[in-house]
Amino acid sequence: FPVFNGTGANVTALQAMTDRWGAVICAKTAHINVDEGGAPERMAGLKLLAVPTPDGKLTPELIDQEAWGFEDEHRAMPQVVSITQNTELGTVYTPDEIRAICEHAHGLGMKVHLDGARIANAAASLDVPMRTFTNTVGVDVLSYGGTKNGMMFGEAVVVVNPDAVRQMKHIRKMSMQLASKMRFVSVQLEALLAKDLWLRNARHANAMAQRLAAGVRETDGVEILYPVQANAVFAKLPHEVSRRLQERYRFYFWDEAAGHVRWMCGYDTQEEDVDGFLQALKEELSR
Repeated sequence: FPVFNGTGANVTALQAMTDRWGAVICAKTAHINVDEGGAPERMAGLKLLAVPTPDGKLTPELIDQEAWGFEDEHRAMPQVVSITQNTELGTVYTPDEIRAICEHAHGLGMKVHLDGARIANAAASLDVPMRTFTNTVGVDVLSYGGTKNGMMFGEAVVVVNPDAVRQMKHIRKMSMQLASKMRFVSVQLEALLAKDLWLRNARHANAMAQRLAAGVRETDGVEILYPVQANAVFAKLPHEVSRRLQERYRFYFWDEAAGHVRWMCGYDTQEEDVDGFLQALKEELSR
């Protein structure tokens, strides 16, 4: 089911997977919890049960913090577990980790949604087909990310388990995600997925992140915060250095008070871009 964007994919998918009284368990850092402008709550009427995690990953034990009170009429009923692959902290679930989550969630009567905004980067990092950590391990529905992997615009909701959703077509239309000329999204998905373009783009982005991380590790005064497993580098550096660097390059503060920043590499990032950024970083640190 092609849609316009990632938020649209997530909101459409989760609506189709939950009842009006349902809730979604997710990591506290999940995109649906912190970066979708309240759309899951306002547009879909969903209750999000956010769980703190050390590395952006949920586990069966962490899920259990919110997986209770299923028959308590005073509490929104947990019906879906939503994970992100790769996570918002740049970490990557292994297939076995996702299988464990799916088995645990299904055992409790819940469904599993995977936010795959950067699913191609995860597959490239693991060096396995995408089905290895989706279809074959029990994921029910996933949001497939195309924009971050080279498409001009557009994502897709992929229903692996038809029994996990209801009225997808109607919900997509009601959620304003049905384009009059959807073929312009679909043709991009076909071009991206028909051969190995999606994988070449993702491998390149990941390689640029590794190049960036290698340069950062050789630079005094900056610390890498999480394992660099896909196309993101999270770092800690002095606030004033970040501010000066932002005048030369665009990037986000992840936690401004703590001095944490996020540096992303894309399918179109070039080696000279990375090397230029590293040089600018060293210059600003030495001032």
